[in-house]
Amino acid sequence: MNLKFLVNDYVLIWNLLFQASVSEKIHKLKQKLWVNYKIEYNNTYRDKDLILQDYKNFIPNDDIIYNIVMETKDYEKIKKNTEKYRNDILRIWDNNKKVIKKELKDILRFSIGDYKVLVVYDLLNVVDTTVIKNQKEDVIVFGRKIDNTDTNKIIVDLVYQIVRRETRKIPKEYRNIVKAIVELAVLNEFSTRLHNRSCYLTGSSALDYIKRQIYPYWLMYLGASKKEMLEYMMRDKIAFDIDEYTYEKQLSKVDLLEFIDFCIRNNKHIIKNNNLEVI
Repeated sequence: MNLKFLVNDYVLIWNLLFQASVSEKIHKLKQKLWVNYKIEYNNTYRDKDLILQDYKNFIPNDDIIYNIVMETKDYEKIKKNTEKYRNDILRIWDNNKKVIKKELKDILRFSIGDYKVLVVYDLLNVVDTTVIKNQKEDVIVFGRKIDNTDTNKIIVDLVYQIVRRETRKIPKEYRNIVKAIVELAVLNEFSTRLHNRSCYLTGSSALDYIKRQIYPYWLMYLGASKKEMLEYMMRDKIAFDIDEYTYEKQLSKVDLLEFIDFCIRNNKHIIKNNNLEVI
């Protein structure tokens, strides 16, 4: 997986206009534009798909709204801060890139291609993984604050969003199973390896039950022997009775997408045991 981090004026302005206001000044600017250019403002909203389809070559049919925003000092300041934010994420990525790629290859076992990360102002708290018809490149819009006490969190979040995007073709009726497995792979196992401590009790609480049901098979996927499963259980503070499970040797040889398929095909068997507990 190769990531390229970019700041694009049209992507940044669109999100400033149509996401929650990041400041009182931006809120007032949006109100002023709405009062004076209501038609143009509405038309700008429709630009999102066209921008994401081919951000490099996007030319608005009417650029009046974009031009007004670009000429403000507030936008100039936000763009400068976004460029700094982009450089900060890039530095975190570059400093950990070798480890990230190695661990993801070991956990996912399938290739993720090149992604363009269109960085927006971090105060927007935005992630957009929308797949647009006829999209020229794989892109993700990303703008979340960096936790300076744990800079790895931003990379885990970014990787999680990309892997979720890579599983988009799986039928929606299985989305909870898919989300649970992607959490196990990225928010839990990948994060554990980056932080050198267990991160298995993190993620969406709504998925806890499903994740704990899948957990024994997840350890088989990771290639853990029965002896090693005990070590994992102690590490992650999740307990189950090993003897109640048939050891599925083939799981250690499949990739994450095939593991998801296995869990979907066997979901009535897997999501039924009530004997798992958090230690």
